[in-house]
Amino acid sequence: MPSSPWIAASLVALAVLAAPAASFSSVPTSAFKVLPQNAKAVRPLRAAAASLRASSAVDEPPMRIGHGWDIHRLAPLDVAGQGCVIGGVKVEDFEMGVEAHSDGDVLYHSVTDAILGSLTLPDIGQLFPDTDPRWKGCDSEKFLDEAWRLMDERGYKVSNLDVTLILQRPRVSPIKDKMKANLVRILRTADGRVNIKARTHEKVDSIGEVRALSCHAVILLEKKA
Repeated sequence: MPSSPWIAASLVALAVLAAPAASFSSVPTSAFKVLPQNAKAVRPLRAAAASLRASSAVDEPPMRIGHGWDIHRLAPLDVAGQGCVIGGVKVEDFEMGVEAHSDGDVLYHSVTDAILGSLTLPDIGQLFPDTDPRWKGCDSEKFLDEAWRLMDERGYKVSNLDVTLILQRPRVSPIKDKMKANLVRILRTADGRVNIKARTHEKVDSIGEVRALSCHAVILLEKKA
């Protein structure tokens, strides 16, 4: 992963969040030093680490549940500057693109946030801020893969993932199998543990008027044997 003061501090904080209580004392406070311009972005991570340090232990239940939601604006391709990617699949023959700092994959973003939320970690916007030029146009698979890594390090695996795409257009039924295959691959899980549904917004509001698309994801994690 590209290095930067923000990312370096983020990873240190995440290491503290994931580490056993006994290892907290081995993390030097100098590791949390960041440049003034990055202090605000890192503050939530430092607060979370401090809270865990004060609790003296990380309670790891046998199951964890998380919810993620994302929405992005749609615009003509020349305005958006990129096409429409959903679940890692480039949507062909669609005249609209997603306005986003990264590739704007609402499915990957919502699943990433669901995993992070289940682990009580900072959200995707804190880990990969849209103010960082390193993530400009980034393939969102990198975000989801990092969320899986954090889940794996904490000793969890996917028990069940249920995704609901809400969009008037494009039609995603032709690419649903590819989207599901991508999730199964990235999350190192089985086909029977992942489900993707899609529905329109009945031509209501920005989503129904094809000015936006969104996605909800609910994930259940279970401790690995």
